[in-house]
Amino acid sequence: MSKPDIHPTWYPEAKVICNGEVVMTVGSTCPKINVEVWSGNHPFYTGTQKIIDTEGRVDRFQKRYAMIGKKVNKEASESDSAEK
Repeated sequence: MSKPDIHPTWYPEAKVICNGEVVMTVGSTCPKINVEVWSGNHPFYTGTQKIIDTEGRVDRFQKRYAMIGKKVNKEASESDSAEK
């Protein structure tokens, strides 16, 4: 049992508002919650995320990773041909 008059008011249908429109309802101690980003407009969840590469780090990583994969495949194919 909760003690009377010490808990904040609970709003079971609190509205989450993003860019002026209601995006969902949740339970909260605030009747309205204003947010700038939510999963419906965040680039990670919508699939529009872009990797910003200013120093070529992503390219270097991808080249290095591709070379490692080729070495492993090359060694495996050499060992297969040596066994035959």
